[in-house]
Amino acid sequence: MHETKAVEKDPLVYEDVPTPEASKGQLVVKVISCGVCHSNLHMIEGDWVQYGVPAKLPIIPGHEIIGTVADVGEDVEDFKKGELVGMQPIYSTCGHCEYCLTGRENLCPNKQVTGETVDGGYAEYVLADANYVYKVPSSIDPETSSPLFCPGITAYGAVKKASLSPGKTAYVVGIGGVGHMVVQMAKLYGARVVGVSTSKEHQELALKVGADEVVDPGKDYSRVTPKVADSVIVFSPSQMAIDASLRLVKPGGTVVIGVNGDLRQFAFGDEVTVRGTVVGTRQDMKEVLQLAAQGKIRVEATKFPLKQANEVLKKLKNGQINGRAVLIPRSSQPEFLNFSDDFFSVPVRPYFLEGVGQLPLRVYQKRGALGRAGGAKYPV
Repeated sequence: MHETKAVEKDPLVYEDVPTPEASKGQLVVKVISCGVCHSNLHMIEGDWVQYGVPAKLPIIPGHEIIGTVADVGEDVEDFKKGELVGMQPIYSTCGHCEYCLTGRENLCPNKQVTGETVDGGYAEYVLADANYVYKVPSSIDPETSSPLFCPGITAYGAVKKASLSPGKTAYVVGIGGVGHMVVQMAKLYGARVVGVSTSKEHQELALKVGADEVVDPGKDYSRVTPKVADSVIVFSPSQMAIDASLRLVKPGGTVVIGVNGDLRQFAFGDEVTVRGTVVGTRQDMKEVLQLAAQGKIRVEATKFPLKQANEVLKKLKNGQINGRAVLIPRSSQPEFLNFSDDFFSVPVRPYFLEGVGQLPLRVYQKRGALGRAGGAKYPV
């Protein structure tokens, strides 16, 4: 991306750039998939220029990444070539401020952010700080699970702040990439979960991932019933959604907000707790991966070739993405497969490559085929 502009003007340029090289303490990751986040859209369209985002131009967006280690820098001992790894928005932190020293590194004022201050994952290769890279369990599908590294950890952090417990009612406002993960994690607390969305498709997604009920608030959010929720978690980027959340919550309840907006209808007499939330720590990320490996949470994702990034961003802006979109670089795909919904992939036993080590291996198979007939194997 060489300049910020509306996605309708195709701001992303698909071009060759030098492959990064790992320096001391770094890894080079060959990208298998990178999720498309709404914050990518804000950055690309220039909504956050006043906040210093993007911090440089040109820049490669993308901050939720799964790939394999392609190169290992000096003094890196915990990773080896071929390992399946992931990256989240926090690229690095200072390590010595009050937030880093008290387990709140996501609040570090000097943190670097993947795809915003340094190049990100809308690419075939990305450079990483080895201290902020995560090993991905082999049971996790690397093509559809990269959103665990933003929606997953963001949802996890939000739900931890929402004061949930068995018997309580949680309303999740906005059932997109993050919201559909919030629904699943809130259910793990034993809460009754209600999804709130103006989109019929997103309401269906909420039910699919475990919501007990869905509510259509109307386009102006006028149809919400007041004071019915013990907790409200908001990930709809709409001022009307924030206003509605303050009407939904009971006196003494909790509202967790993960989008920008104003508290225009805050009634102090109800003693409502309002909290912001932003991604999470490295420990949070490890716990999210454990939940996914155990099959307790999953990402609803649609795959697109990296070349279609501009078109995917347009779909996201127009509310046409259900769950999360992920971009698949060309180098991660067999050239003769189009990765449409006609194909699916399954993990098989790891592949050992002399001089590199153990690589994860997947079989690509046309839907309806029996066994492995018609499948194409390749190391990722």
